[in-house]
Amino acid sequence: MERRRVGQTRTGGGSALYGVQGTIDEIGLPLASTTFVVVDLETTGGSPNTSEITEIGAVKVRGGAVVGTFATLVRPTVPVPPFIAVLTGITDAMLVDAPPISAALPAFMEFARGSVLVAHNAPFDIGFLRAGCEQLGMAWPRFQVLDTARLARRVLARDEAHNCKLSTLAQLFRATTMPTHRALDDAKATVDVLHGLLERLGNVGVHTVEELSLWQSTVTPAQRSKRHLAEQVPAAPGVYVFADDGGRALYVGKSKNMRTRVRTYFTASETRTRMTEMIAIASSVTGIECATNLEAEVRELRLIGERKPRYNRRSRHPERGSWLKLTVEAFPRLSLVRQVRDDGAVYLGPFGSKRNAEAAMTAVHEAIPIRQCTQRLSPHRPVSACILADMGRCGAPCSGAESTDQYAVHAEAVRTAFTGDPETVVRRLRARIDALADRQRYEDAASHRDRLTAFVRAAMRCQRMGALAAVPQLVAARRLEAGGWELHVIRHARLAAAGTSPPGADPRPYVDSLVATAETVAPPPPPQPAGTAEEAECILRWLDSSGVRLVEVDGCWSFPARSAATYADVVAAADADALGARPFADRRGLRPAG
Repeated sequence: MERRRVGQTRTGGGSALYGVQGTIDEIGLPLASTTFVVVDLETTGGSPNTSEITEIGAVKVRGGAVVGTFATLVRPTVPVPPFIAVLTGITDAMLVDAPPISAALPAFMEFARGSVLVAHNAPFDIGFLRAGCEQLGMAWPRFQVLDTARLARRVLARDEAHNCKLSTLAQLFRATTMPTHRALDDAKATVDVLHGLLERLGNVGVHTVEELSLWQSTVTPAQRSKRHLAEQVPAAPGVYVFADDGGRALYVGKSKNMRTRVRTYFTASETRTRMTEMIAIASSVTGIECATNLEAEVRELRLIGERKPRYNRRSRHPERGSWLKLTVEAFPRLSLVRQVRDDGAVYLGPFGSKRNAEAAMTAVHEAIPIRQCTQRLSPHRPVSACILADMGRCGAPCSGAESTDQYAVHAEAVRTAFTGDPETVVRRLRARIDALADRQRYEDAASHRDRLTAFVRAAMRCQRMGALAAVPQLVAARRLEAGGWELHVIRHARLAAAGTSPPGADPRPYVDSLVATAETVAPPPPPQPAGTAEEAECILRWLDSSGVRLVEVDGCWSFPARSAATYADVVAAADADALGARPFADRRGLRPAG
């Protein structure tokens, strides 16, 4: 049967319409005649929203040959952070005479015009280039972009490369220029990696740019064969559960439109290795409709905690949290426990890992001279003191050097830090950090900062959750965009009921009905919420969101004006430092799929 199609074929810089079918060579843009511009950037940080470009390096190649290079430093409006100067070798002094981004970026865009852009970890470089164009009011050309990191993941086997970092691939393909964290050197290394990958792909019949783009996002036969599973899922907000032949949950997720979200698992947009593996063994998808997005979020957490699906990485073991406990005895001490009991003790937590719990405990011990020994002490039977007393880090109540009343001052300081204002811990730890930094003992100062951050983060979280957990019932509502209200009944920081009222209707009867049918929740031992800590945090985020109104509050929902939240800047600064420590890392975790 003869086929005829009216199509559009590129000829030079223009286009023409033809009434005949093109030849095989005209179906795609041949790799051999394609101009690639391989680009690499150096910047002052990891985010185009807060950082700026300091260097642009690019190599233009066609047919395996270099036809041009582009390299320029770029003068930013902010200083180069010291650790980035050490990493790249680019200092503020080098950038004094460099052109600003308003001159450098248009020059690069002219150099790259009409080409296919290539970068290793392309979202990073392309993100900065697009942000620069937006800043200058320039339209971003519709470049076709290839990511050699993502391409390598599809091409290479795991026994060839354990990861897809540029340095690893440059060694594998014996690049003539090794990456040095300078833009042009890294671009040259990426050129050799690109050519090595194209050589591999040529052997499997990839000869055009279009075929190369498709190879980046290959959909496995297993993914294609399971697309019909999405049709069973409602096109509504809720939670979906992938299960195997035996009905065992493999993966639990949530979405505002479950059917649309589930469909993406069977397309090229799903690039996570574990999800591809999961789809291969999944035999069914069940959708659970939810009245509100908060209900979906909470149901997802509960299902993951109950069924522990193997392909969910987070929230599988909420019961494994750790708590710091100030014991109830004549001379209280800190103890690391798994469970909160109604024993009159003061608790701090939960901590997601034992390491963070121990860091917070160390912060308290460094700031307050509470005893660190584990035996039970009696004020009537003195024993010999340990070395901590000689170091001045303990008042030695064991030997009778401190009475129960004198020691009670330290215990009260810990109790206040847990439940109210942790000023004592923060002030003393900050003084120690400053002293270490002044003596240029930066690693020791960083260790103290991490301990302080672990403590303040836990105290902020615990005080917020504990305040909500103390409320027997709270009813809140938020107006929906389409009209009506979404309604939630929260009891002891656990979602007891969720529903909506229709547009134009009086919401009061719906609130009363929801309260009457809500789950009965027993009060937990303070400060533990009735649900999991993650569920309480979800609820708190929703309560803090714009437009939420409190309908009823049974009890008092409050916490001290001088609380751990006063020192939120401690946590924010530590998070910024952690993000800046690896500003250029490809956080996609790409590994060879083969």
